[in-house]
Amino acid sequence: MGFEIIKESYAGSIREISIGAGDKAVSVGGASCYPFYQFEGEMPHKPKIAMEVWDMAPEDWPEACLAPFKEVASDPAAWAKLCVEKYGAEMIVLQLKSTDPNDKDASPAEAAAMVKKVASAIDVPLVVWGCSNPAKDEEVLKVVSEECQEFQLTLGPVEDANHKGIGASAMGYGHALISSSPIDVNLAKQVNILLENLGMPMDRVIVDPTTGGLGYGMEYSYSVMERLRMAAMQQGDDKLQFPIINNLGNEIWKCKEAKQSVEEAPLLGDPEKRGILLEAVCAVSYLVSGGDILVMRHPEAIRLVRSFIDLMVDGGMATDVAAIAKQLGEVDVDYAALAPTPDTTIVEEKKAAPQPAAKKEAPKAAAAPAAPAAPKAEAKPAAAPAAPAEAAPEPAKVDPEAQAKAEAEAKAKAEAEAKAKAEADAKAKVDAEAKAKADAEAKAKADEAAKKQAAADASAKREAEEEAIRAERIKAREEMAKSRSTKPAESASLSAAAEQKGQLDKILDRLNMIHRRVA
Repeated sequence: MGFEIIKESYAGSIREISIGAGDKAVSVGGASCYPFYQFEGEMPHKPKIAMEVWDMAPEDWPEACLAPFKEVASDPAAWAKLCVEKYGAEMIVLQLKSTDPNDKDASPAEAAAMVKKVASAIDVPLVVWGCSNPAKDEEVLKVVSEECQEFQLTLGPVEDANHKGIGASAMGYGHALISSSPIDVNLAKQVNILLENLGMPMDRVIVDPTTGGLGYGMEYSYSVMERLRMAAMQQGDDKLQFPIINNLGNEIWKCKEAKQSVEEAPLLGDPEKRGILLEAVCAVSYLVSGGDILVMRHPEAIRLVRSFIDLMVDGGMATDVAAIAKQLGEVDVDYAALAPTPDTTIVEEKKAAPQPAAKKEAPKAAAAPAAPAAPKAEAKPAAAPAAPAEAAPEPAKVDPEAQAKAEAEAKAKAEAEAKAKAEADAKAKVDAEAKAKADAEAKAKADEAAKKQAAADASAKREAEEEAIRAERIKAREEMAKSRSTKPAESASLSAAAEQKGQLDKILDRLNMIHRRVA
């Protein structure tokens, strides 16, 4: 019987989203299986890689990362054009770093002018990424949305705190949105529901689960992305069936390991290759957990990841992928000099080390007879020292039983010490885990208590405000009652008109009055 692959069946699929307009529009999503599980379903669109561009010259980028863009780093439009024409970028992500209130705090008008300049310089889809300050992002992205309505942009990140303002603007001017949440499945679903209730077309929404760097939270992001895909594919949750975008280049190149020079961290190797591999490894990890769009920075890391995508989808040989092409000088690290001197001495040799010292004394004693060149008459008394020379080797004799006993005792002592140390380490680990668990439970209780207290305070405040409003209304009603007169209104005397109208005139007057009201 031939080998049969066991296949899973899925209850849902990922929405197909189109980003940008025209011939260079990009489509992502549409998968009916887990990432690269093409034996179980379809993956109509390969994951896309967007290159990152800042709206200001970077000040803290490592040399290895800045080298490919050094000539254009101060001109975002030229930078974006270089990424498209030289490095084949399928999308551009413009990071609005200058709008950060804690940095340059650029105005919304300045940001909108920069976005328009960059969008005019390229013919690929443009994603506009804010500074992740909800209030400032809402202020900036609303202006960007209006001023750049001739371009079909993708705006983000959109959170629950600013989804109304940015969402309404995006709906009005035809832009797509990036729904962002802080590494939590339920919060990701909540933001999507809020946007749907607002009226945002859900075929223009991409999910940002918040991306962590390699060694700096990637495991959390990876797990959440897996759960998002499981809920979308296996449980058929239509509120989570959206493509995922990962802004990982910004996270990788700001970590300590990517910035350290070879002098600061020689054991980490070539800084240029180190940063490129950090970004490539992180990107591959997010691809296999469900990433549809990767926001990356270094061209060599992008080339490696594109090769991985092609190999996974189309097949081929990984040995055909070229090695990393360096732009900086070669780095020579003498690992042999940095390595500690190995101690190859065997334990038994260390214990028997005094024995060679006894053997060295024997030649010294035997050398005594060779010294005298005295007359023959004195040769007889000189023979007396020869006897001790022959007896010298006797102290070097070792009792095998005593030596074996000593070795057994030493071995037993070493084993006992090792066992005691292992038990102590295990106890310390258990104590640390118990303490951590207790601290976590205490923190959870404190957070729950604080949450309940905040809810109680809010309820009390709301009741107090309602009571104050009720008191004001009662007082207003009392004052109004006092001001009203209790006397009946005097009836006015009515008299008939001198000239009475006929029935036809009355009908015409009534019709004229109705027509005036309608008009």
